[in-house]
Amino acid sequence: MSHTSGIRRAQKEKTRQALLDAALGLLEEQSLSSLGLREVTRAVGVAPAAFYRHFRDTADLGVALVDEALGSLHGTIRTTLATTGDGDERIAATVELIAGLVRGYPAHVRFIARERHGGVAPVREAIGGQLDRFAREVADELAGHPESEGWERDDLLMLAGLYVDHMVMTASAFLATPEAAWDGVARTARRRLRLVGLGRRHWLD
Repeated sequence: MSHTSGIRRAQKEKTRQALLDAALGLLEEQSLSSLGLREVTRAVGVAPAAFYRHFRDTADLGVALVDEALGSLHGTIRTTLATTGDGDERIAATVELIAGLVRGYPAHVRFIARERHGGVAPVREAIGGQLDRFAREVADELAGHPESEGWERDDLLMLAGLYVDHMVMTASAFLATPEAAWDGVARTARRRLRLVGLGRRHWLD
């Protein structure tokens, strides 16, 4: 690759990321279905035609935001949710991970929470696909636990789905609550995980 083409590629990637960042900022106050590409390009300072060098439409941009928000978290979430047990330390670590994600990436979490049931079908499907993948990966981890001996695959997927749904629900609760009051959200999240743990222990009964 020539020096010139390398510079061009780096500039293209920089513009693409600027469009994603601008869209995420604008989506703090509105849904993706109401976002116009001219708003995004105006925020970046590029011509509207430049948008189409990176994305087909705002739905395509939204799918890219889903990948940015969730795509890099698979290893962390798979390991954390799959090791959630009845112990207070494990449960506390899981809830703290969720709080840390909300604290560090509030705009991404808000986008996922809003668009999970939003009006842009490709984005809904992308979020659903990522969450389904989380559930399959967590189920794979759970299958290796001694507590999972005798469990059917469908039941492991159901348990994994409960953990993933709990993660999303807890993240949304943190997001909707002033950080000064997060202790209450965390307490409720820990109690729910204990309840799931009790059900897990007695499921084969």
